[in-house]
Amino acid sequence: MKHIYLRSRSLQRLLSFGSKNKFAEEPSTKDQINIKSSDEASLCMEVSQKPTWRCFSYEEIHRATNGFHRDNLVGRGGYSEVYRGVIGENQDQTIAVKRLTRALTEEQKEKDFLMELGMVGHVSHPNVCAFLGCCIDRELYLVFEFSSRGSVSSNLHDEKSPPLEWKVRYNIAIGTARGLEYLHKGCQRRIIHRDIKASNILLTANYEPKISDFGLAKWLPTEWSHRAVAPIEGTFGCLAPEYFTHGIVDEKTDIFAFGVFLLEIITGRKPVDGSHKSLLSWAKPFLKDGNIDALIDPRINYNDDQEKIKKLVFVASLCIRASAAWRPSMTEVLELLEGVEIQQDQWKMPEEEAEEDEFWDFDDLDDDDDDDDYEPDTPSSQSSALSA
Repeated sequence: MKHIYLRSRSLQRLLSFGSKNKFAEEPSTKDQINIKSSDEASLCMEVSQKPTWRCFSYEEIHRATNGFHRDNLVGRGGYSEVYRGVIGENQDQTIAVKRLTRALTEEQKEKDFLMELGMVGHVSHPNVCAFLGCCIDRELYLVFEFSSRGSVSSNLHDEKSPPLEWKVRYNIAIGTARGLEYLHKGCQRRIIHRDIKASNILLTANYEPKISDFGLAKWLPTEWSHRAVAPIEGTFGCLAPEYFTHGIVDEKTDIFAFGVFLLEIITGRKPVDGSHKSLLSWAKPFLKDGNIDALIDPRINYNDDQEKIKKLVFVASLCIRASAAWRPSMTEVLELLEGVEIQQDQWKMPEEEAEEDEFWDFDDLDDDDDDDDYEPDTPSSQSSALSA
């Protein structure tokens, strides 16, 4: 059997508990990934000493996916491919197998794999996609529970499917907010997702949302000594202004993307339409004027939930503010959505700041902006069971 050569000592240690296969002879020190200056490995090693996930053999996932047959390919992006499979004595458990594909070198692929494994092996929440295990034979694979209804994006925008009912959309918004608050505040090592969007929110048979795809996620330091700067990656139309223009990233980066996600749920429109006009640009005048009726997806009936729709629109307007300092935290988002009454005056900006545009979109960039020609490295939108 062919094995990959694992150059990272941390990866070997992390996976040795569950692997029945012996690793190839350890390469020399010069061939190992230099991660001494990074805390990635130490963070990954903080996964529970008794993990709930396991190591799969290549034979298991090969058999489960029918030899990675193209009929089982449910998603492909710039980072990975995702296959549907079945396992269990009675073939009664459906899984999603994510095969990492994006990397300039094998060393970088291992490093990316180690980082994502540390993330997904670290989290456990009803609104985060459940991680089942991994495989390190031949290539690098991550195995998750399969979400049978695909992504929110596919359910919202598939013209052949009936439109999602308003109550379902509202529950998706609440569940996603809970999952994101858990990543920011609840898990042992807090996480910035960096790619919150409708195609990365998966749905169970009961339309319960699950946050997926941690390929761009970053650990969130306990205390910020400064605002972190990261390579600009993600999905055009969902990027916060401070991130898109300067690469500055913190939890408010996710808040902005969540606001775009709320607008997508409310309007039924994509973040960027076929004419390359952003959802933010389209929605901005209606948000300024408080014209809620013009924002609502015309395919749905929300007459019985006027207050809830107002809450959702108000929270979306806060999340997409140009100033990160004036966006709410995810804890505050949940308080606003689940509270009995919203005190809008508490969120009113000072006049000197309110004079500036409260909402930002890509049309606000100056014509001579250095970033005008920038094209983010964007995974293609998926209507898959596990976003690639």
